[in-house]
Amino acid sequence: MSALQLRPRLPGIRRALLLPWLMLPLAAQSWVISPAPRLELPVRPDGNSPTFWAAGTFRVFTSTGEPLMISVAGNQFTEWQSERVDDSAIRHTPLWVEAVYRDRGLLLAWYHHEPGGVCDSSPLTAPKIGALVSEDYGLSFTDLGIILDSGYAPDCTANNGFFAGGHGDFSAVLDRERRYFYFFFTNYSGPPEEQGICVARLAWQDRLRPVGNVWKYYEGKWEEPGLGGRCTPIFPARVEWQRADTDSFWGPAVHYNTYLRKFVMLLNRSCCEPGWPQEGIYISFNDPALDPAGWSEPVKLMDRDEIGFLPGYYPQVIGIQYGESDTLASQRARLYISGISDWEITFSRTPSAAPTQAGPPR
Repeated sequence: MSALQLRPRLPGIRRALLLPWLMLPLAAQSWVISPAPRLELPVRPDGNSPTFWAAGTFRVFTSTGEPLMISVAGNQFTEWQSERVDDSAIRHTPLWVEAVYRDRGLLLAWYHHEPGGVCDSSPLTAPKIGALVSEDYGLSFTDLGIILDSGYAPDCTANNGFFAGGHGDFSAVLDRERRYFYFFFTNYSGPPEEQGICVARLAWQDRLRPVGNVWKYYEGKWEEPGLGGRCTPIFPARVEWQRADTDSFWGPAVHYNTYLRKFVMLLNRSCCEPGWPQEGIYISFNDPALDPAGWSEPVKLMDRDEIGFLPGYYPQVIGIQYGESDTLASQRARLYISGISDWEITFSRTPSAAPTQAGPPR
């Protein structure tokens, strides 16, 4: 995502993709993706679109940098009513709200921010991740500040077309014991061995004072500060983001699946030519303990169709039952890509005999 231009969009959902198929991540679970009547988020997003329930209604944030929109419906199958969020108390714009958590009468939210003026001679930026809180369920916010940032200087010679470094394109979930919020983010900065999908965490008791209290995972420990610290990627980039032909996963979307009793991560993958192409959409699983080393090898969930296109970026699962969301789902849910769902995904605890398509080695 970029404040200056959106990443190149791929053509709309193609009906050629609407055939059910079954794939297996490892040996523990499988899934079926089946065609379903089309659902569309009310505003086409440029990032993960977090959802939540409040006052008996289903709500979603859709972000394109500016403006930030909130939409309300009876559920995702009914008509949406949309309005612009009051951002007058937000200090870091443009921003993309990519994760939320309802904490009783408060709404916690976290955003991807792209500062301007990072590279004088080019439009490249270097994203940061910040925190918000709302007392009116997302109609307005107070900015709590930046909580995750790279300690490496921007590389203004980067050739990916958008980022000179930084942390962004993320999602966040609370663990099952309600001890920590985990942030799964894309690290575009630093030496190649630190680039890829990284993770940081924030203790529950620090949720309203997050600045300085987020810690990155690095070499098996949670001791690197969120602001400036190093990270060990759980899915390392094979080719660094400074190159035009990067090969890396990015933009993780994570939910807890109550049927599988596991966390599930969907991933984009850019590979291996200029223009930030979408090579495929991948899936990975982890046990409730959320050990950073416990994620299964990503397996391809969706491939390019017969003419070489995927429907877009930003895959996410959204649960269909009351109380479910983009971070909580059960056996049956909807699969969205770029804010459009033409599919239902059904998980199974039994393996499939279908061949796998594993991701790049770690």
